[in-house]
Amino acid sequence: MPKKRSGGGLTTTQQAAKFLGVATLSGVVLAGIALPAAGALGLATKGTVEGFDEIPANLQTPPLSQRTTILDSKGGMIASVYSRDRTVVELKDISPYMQKAIVAIEDARFYKHGAVDLKGILRALNRNVQSGGTAQGASTLTQQYVKNVFVEEAGDDPDKVAQATQQTLGRKIQELKYAIQVEEKLGKKRILTNYLNITFFGQQAYGVEAASQRYFSKSAKDLTLEDAALLAGIVQSPSRYDPVNDPAEATKRRNTVLQRMADVGDVTQAEADKAKATPIKLKVKKPKNGCITAVSGAGFFCDYVRNVFLTDPAFGKTKEDRAKIWNRGGLTIRTTLDPQSQQSVQASIKSHVYKSDKVATAVTLVQPGTGKIMGMGQSKPYGFGPNETQYNYSVDKDMGGSNFGFPTGSTFKPFVAAAAIAQGKPATQVYSSPYEMPYPSVQTCDKPYVNLDGARVPNEDESEHGPYALKEAMAKSVNTYFIQMVQDIGLCPVTQLTDKLGVVQGNGEKLPQSPAIALGSKGLSPLTMASAYAAFANRGTYCTPVAIESVRTADGTSLPVPKTSCSQAMSQTTADTINTLLRGVVDSGTGQQAGLTSRDNAGKTGTTDFRKNAWFVGYTPNMSGAVWVGSPTQTVEMVNITIGGVYQAKVYGGQVPGPIWRDAMTGALDGVTAPSFNTVDIPDPQPEKDDEGDRGRPGPGGAKPGKPGKKPGDKNPFPGISIPPNMIGGNTGGHRGQTNGGMQGP
Repeated sequence: MPKKRSGGGLTTTQQAAKFLGVATLSGVVLAGIALPAAGALGLATKGTVEGFDEIPANLQTPPLSQRTTILDSKGGMIASVYSRDRTVVELKDISPYMQKAIVAIEDARFYKHGAVDLKGILRALNRNVQSGGTAQGASTLTQQYVKNVFVEEAGDDPDKVAQATQQTLGRKIQELKYAIQVEEKLGKKRILTNYLNITFFGQQAYGVEAASQRYFSKSAKDLTLEDAALLAGIVQSPSRYDPVNDPAEATKRRNTVLQRMADVGDVTQAEADKAKATPIKLKVKKPKNGCITAVSGAGFFCDYVRNVFLTDPAFGKTKEDRAKIWNRGGLTIRTTLDPQSQQSVQASIKSHVYKSDKVATAVTLVQPGTGKIMGMGQSKPYGFGPNETQYNYSVDKDMGGSNFGFPTGSTFKPFVAAAAIAQGKPATQVYSSPYEMPYPSVQTCDKPYVNLDGARVPNEDESEHGPYALKEAMAKSVNTYFIQMVQDIGLCPVTQLTDKLGVVQGNGEKLPQSPAIALGSKGLSPLTMASAYAAFANRGTYCTPVAIESVRTADGTSLPVPKTSCSQAMSQTTADTINTLLRGVVDSGTGQQAGLTSRDNAGKTGTTDFRKNAWFVGYTPNMSGAVWVGSPTQTVEMVNITIGGVYQAKVYGGQVPGPIWRDAMTGALDGVTAPSFNTVDIPDPQPEKDDEGDRGRPGPGGAKPGKPGKKPGDKNPFPGISIPPNMIGGNTGGHRGQTNGGMQGP
């Protein structure tokens, strides 16, 4: 049994046998460099040679993984992301000092030998036998390059990395054969270029350009003699010779490289000595990787872009294909994010909601007609610390958002109104709209919905009861009005319309067909709401949201990108009618605090059960935006609460989200043209007159019941306007029952 040294390594005899074995086997295959002793040593047996010849003939060199740059719509940097920080450069863009330094210390005979350096093997063997250890290796620069290719192919798979770096005879043989092919195919200059681009220099830097930027904040072409010697010295052991963490050890190693350069004649001894006497001068640039480094609070948008890339078939047929392209990197991705809009979103959020507040806000801006996401931000920053999160509250679960989205409250009511108008209901439609009523039985696309548990729905306040016409009901956000509207037209037209508007729950499921959806009981995302409302602004045409305008690979090739898909979700007349109705919300209804003074705008407020969520979704003809405020965990009731340093007794959609929307939109549209809506005429109902005088006084967009003591259900107070008989009635009174998530306010 061969003896081992005390350290557990091989004995001198074993080391000699190992080196001679590798050298002898290499001699069998190296044309013109065969070792005379091959046959005598008996290693080149039939089985060994056949096994060697079965190794694949071609080394598949993968494109080197590089950093990907994500840009806004104007070409400004948002963030850089990478699995390995690398920027590939040509040899002409690498300092001659660096080229000479790496060759001198790693393979001084690089330009004189073939793929395998026989003299180097024998020299290393002699040194190691004399030292009783492994003082010197024998791999050429070409062999090291081949090994690095194996490591690059392995990626982040620890098992594959272990296989790529294992020190076995089989692995050495494989490296030798591939090294021969690389020498023949690439030549010395290309091998050196590839090596300097692929090798690891520590501090997360792969390749000489990334290393030069990391340690010196300069390009590789500007490296000085002492800079180059320092980087060349790191390669052998990036952790041991790390100049950031151990400058003394790094200095020793640098000086070793400088002396080696002098010994081989790359520099004079005087130049080497002068460089040795120069202290290391670092200008470290910290690694900036990932969406956490995004500017202007665009980390969540950056993450959304990543998720689009990894899930959209435009970037590859399978999940694995897309992940491979993303991880390889080297991409330049120009996005739809408008820097002016994004900065306005962030400024508005910062002035209205603090990151330390019990609740959060999320804001998304979308361009009608193109689907382009113009801005996206939230009050809890992208990160891993206190009051930070990686959840994007603006998007659905499959794109990095919350599990279910957030109940939207009364911001859903315009969809009900649009469906009713599309079904032929007039914009002057009147319903009795009692203060409180049970959820009615409603026809769905399948079987009728039946309220089996007696759930009831109230309005926001007991004084709020009808009859109401649509304009006033929308402006005041009257719950029972829209429940009666759903009862009248059925749920199928509503869900058919929301399907056309891309409205799905935050978990990706379609909306259920129950009356409570009319009051925004189900969770949706701000991006979904902003995109759907953009269809109103775009006169009924819905466009799917998009975040990426172009993708270019490292070699300049353009990749196909997902395009928006636009379709007519409703008629122009229906959209124009909704625009007219929602303009009234910001003019004289619940959204007055959100209204813009300098341009046409429209929108809708929403507040959910127990004030756990508050919304404002609004738009101009050229911008649509959604604002949500609430607890991401849905555990905070926004009553007697301080938000952004301002005490709120009760939070309403127009009171907190409204001003956030107003300020975000104002900045985003500063300097942008201000087109007008196409509107329709919606006459206010005229109250009936009789011998007793006016039965009711006209209100904004409608009329209220008349004198006290008159039963509003006794007579139709709106002559000339049809009211279904089963929907004329007063305050139903009674106990406020379970609402099944549907008790929504303005």
